[in-house]
Amino acid sequence: MMSVLPHVPLLADDEIHVWQTRWTSGQGELPFMSLLAAYAGPDAPAVARGEHGKPHFPAPFGELGFNWSHSGDRALFAVGRGSEGFELGVDIERVRPRPRALELATRFFAPDETAMLARLPAGRLLNGFLRLWTAKEAVLKANGSGLSYGLHRVSFALGDAAVTPVAFEGEIAPASAWCVEALAMDDAWVAAVAWRGCERTIRVFTYAL
Repeated sequence: MMSVLPHVPLLADDEIHVWQTRWTSGQGELPFMSLLAAYAGPDAPAVARGEHGKPHFPAPFGELGFNWSHSGDRALFAVGRGSEGFELGVDIERVRPRPRALELATRFFAPDETAMLARLPAGRLLNGFLRLWTAKEAVLKANGSGLSYGLHRVSFALGDAAVTPVAFEGEIAPASAWCVEALAMDDAWVAAVAWRGCERTIRVFTYAL
C-alpha cells in the first residue's frame, strides 16, 4: 500500500462513501487498497476473497463493507459500515456504442426489462441498458455471487430518474431488502451502488492520485 494514506472523512453508520478516481491497469488495486486502509485502520486484517472473487474482511471485521469497479480510465470505490458481512457493491460502465444492446438484454435480462428497453426511443436505449446493467451488477457484486448467478434473476423497473428493484430470486431475495442508487456521473459514464439494508446517505468524493 502507499506509505502515506489518503485522508478520509468520518464514515457514519447511515452513510455510504463513494470515491471516484482516475485508473490505469498498471495501478492494479493499489488505489482501492489505499482508500480501504485509510478507513479500516492499522489493525485491519488482510483482505480475503470470496468464491467468486469478492473482496472482504473476514469475521469479526466484516462490518466494514467495501467494493470497487473500473471501466476505461475511471474507477469507483464504495465503503459502508453495517452488521457482520455487510453487503455492498458498486459498478461503473463507460458509455460507448453498443449496437447489440437490445440483443444482449433479450439474452440476459428478464423479459419485462427487455420489453421496457424495446419501448424506449432509439436515443435512450443505450442509457437505459447501462442503467439496468450497472444496477444488476452492483447487486450481484454486493452479494458476492457474480454474473454467474444470472442477470435475469435480479429484475428492475426502469424509471426516468431511477431503477427500482422489483423481483430478486434465490438467496438475494427479496428485492425489498435492497437499496440501489444511480450515481451522478458525467455523460461518459453510468454507475450504480447497491447494498442490502435500509436507506442511507451517499457521499461522493474525488481521490486525486
